[in-house]
Amino acid sequence: MSGKNILVTGAAGFVGSYVSQALLQKGITVVGLDNLNTYYDPALKQARLTRLQSQAGFHFHQIDLANRSAMEGLFKGERFDAVVHLGAQAGVRYSLENPHAYADSNLTGFLNILEGCRAQKSENLIYASSSSVYGLNRKVPFAVGDSVDHPVSLYAATKKANELMAHSYSHLYRIPTTGLRFFTVYGPWGRPDMAYFSFTKAILKGEPIKVFNHGKMKRDFTYIDDIVEGIVRLIDHPAVTNSSWNGLVPANDSSSAPYRLYNIGNRSPVELLYFIQTLEELIGKKAVMEMLPMQPGDVFETVADVQALEEAVGFSPKTPIEVGLEKFVRWYREYYSI
Repeated sequence: MSGKNILVTGAAGFVGSYVSQALLQKGITVVGLDNLNTYYDPALKQARLTRLQSQAGFHFHQIDLANRSAMEGLFKGERFDAVVHLGAQAGVRYSLENPHAYADSNLTGFLNILEGCRAQKSENLIYASSSSVYGLNRKVPFAVGDSVDHPVSLYAATKKANELMAHSYSHLYRIPTTGLRFFTVYGPWGRPDMAYFSFTKAILKGEPIKVFNHGKMKRDFTYIDDIVEGIVRLIDHPAVTNSSWNGLVPANDSSSAPYRLYNIGNRSPVELLYFIQTLEELIGKKAVMEMLPMQPGDVFETVADVQALEEAVGFSPKTPIEVGLEKFVRWYREYYSI
């Protein structure tokens, strides 16, 4: 893998900064792209970026994915051995407030990535999808072969659209594309809009936290190091055609085109109330909980079936929530000098 030149979008973001770091440690040249928007604290994004810019082999471009001419220039100016597309407008609830941001970044932006890969005849595109695509599905664990036709947020709909767009380019232009459905990623340097981050902040300050569905939701929390390991392994395993794929009984996770979908989750759903209890024990303070009903766009439970990922790269996430949260709380205290 050493000696390759890889584009990582969302390089100042949570997952993107970790993936960039892991690739740099393997001797890979990383071209990082991010628009450094203000969806959450820009200082945190800049801090992640500063860590990367201090290392040899990292080159940064501040570009908005939706900027067609800038994206065309990026792909014309450099040849990439692989593209790891992690830049997107994240957040389920924010998509109810600002839907156009999702169309710009997640639809137009992804089209610009696909067009760049087409122009270069890219050998491997890995992109972030989401467990949110499972929507109203209640059968657990969620399997990549399940139907995902009932999203409950625009964010989820854009991620489903990304999978469809990727397939069309894989079919038309034989671009190997791999979509990863992330399941609730958490860890140090994470996103402040995520529950574990905002809960930690509030508990330390003695402020109330909003507990939706009265804490009776379950999430398949996946530690950041496990996400990164899966992505890095897939760089050497671009998607291939499924020789047994049958259009009469079509599998949803593969195709006659070089196209694959994988879940990447911990396979161990955690109830929200236990999650809060674990945080309380690690922080050493009780949470002040404001119990609220289920919110629009939320789903009751997420659980990943990761058999396909295990078979493809011999790896599946395994970090227990207690271990991952302990590392996060320690980082949070250090970063904010608490």
